[in-house]
Amino acid sequence: MFFGAIADDYTGATDLAGTLVNAGLRVVQTFGPGGAVDPESVDAVVVALKSRSTPAGEAVGQSLEALEYLKRLGADRYFFKYCSTFDSTPDGNIGPVAAALADAIGNKKTLFVPSFPENGRTVCHGHLFVDGVLLNESGMERHPLNPMTDANLVRVLAAQSDRAVGLVPRTAFGGGCGDVRRVIDEAAEPFLVVDALDNKDLMIVAEAVPDLALATGGSAFAGYLAKSYWIRKTPEPAWPPPTPPDVPGRTVLLAGSCSPATRRQIAQWRVSGRSARLDLIAASEDFDGTVAAAVDEAAAAGSDPVLFYTTADEGDLTSAREALGPERAAAVGERLIAELAARLVASGVRRLVVAGGETSGAVVNRLGIAAIRIGPEIAPGVPWCESLPTGETPPLALALKSGNFGGPDFFADALGMLP
Repeated sequence: MFFGAIADDYTGATDLAGTLVNAGLRVVQTFGPGGAVDPESVDAVVVALKSRSTPAGEAVGQSLEALEYLKRLGADRYFFKYCSTFDSTPDGNIGPVAAALADAIGNKKTLFVPSFPENGRTVCHGHLFVDGVLLNESGMERHPLNPMTDANLVRVLAAQSDRAVGLVPRTAFGGGCGDVRRVIDEAAEPFLVVDALDNKDLMIVAEAVPDLALATGGSAFAGYLAKSYWIRKTPEPAWPPPTPPDVPGRTVLLAGSCSPATRRQIAQWRVSGRSARLDLIAASEDFDGTVAAAVDEAAAAGSDPVLFYTTADEGDLTSAREALGPERAAAVGERLIAELAARLVASGVRRLVVAGGETSGAVVNRLGIAAIRIGPEIAPGVPWCESLPTGETPPLALALKSGNFGGPDFFADALGMLP
């Protein structure tokens, strides 16, 4: 193994793992450090944490524990993955975790490259854009956990850390990777936000830092880093492309995200697919009854896939938050979908598509899944996966989707790939 990565949420980890598979690597993702992994059978291990919104000290401690685990497995390149929208609070956790990892590894310069052009995330003059709109005007300013009210990443990162923060501007890219390398080497600041508008920019940056032990950013940049290193090591593809998991059984779709992308996907599925809304207010009053009714709905569908969702429109979201408060509404939703997933698996469901980062984390934890093997990509940043055997949980086909990822037909596209 040569590539070890730490991701601050579960779907972000899966996004990264799928990108590394596309770069030609064999990848296993573990949920927390300590998963049983044979380092001889993989080229990369991605450790998924739920550290994005925890107190900074906890996030740092978890990340350093993950780093030690990856060192024991034999990694010689490291990557800290966070969302391409730089989701974080004023106190962290991107800055504190990056600083702790850099100190532990001995990095003198640490790059921050969140751009994911295929999903509309780009950085120009140090400002993050989402589909051409400044981050703080893209809807992320209303994020329920980490509202992003400033698009200037240099300023955001400086507020989270005592390290000086500089910029690698796109004007440095004219001379290719040599000029980018020179700008990085000559920068006085130990933290450097990097402009990148397209995949060519990401490739140039990756080729400029072939010996950098630790980098940070979005999955797109990690893919180019891995590919650049891998091509030098193994010019020809070493392994056949991955195939979708061949896990027979019933299928259920679970959507806990309230993002616009997921709501569009819900609306598209409801045109012709079977679906049922999970009422968060009702669940707060009669949790077991709400779960039991959903299990009965899935059983009545027979072999037809069913989508269970908590939010279809702003009205659903507003009503739940007004009645329960934002934090309780989110907690009820996560617990509801996680418990529903567990009971559905107990009833014979073996294929799960889960939309939402926090929702996916809750489902994985409730099912006791320790690790997954990464399969082919459904949409940029979202691969099919197969859970590795653990405890009494049977093998499962899993698609864990960040709320903002995927096109309107994502659910149908995902199911269409399975054998």
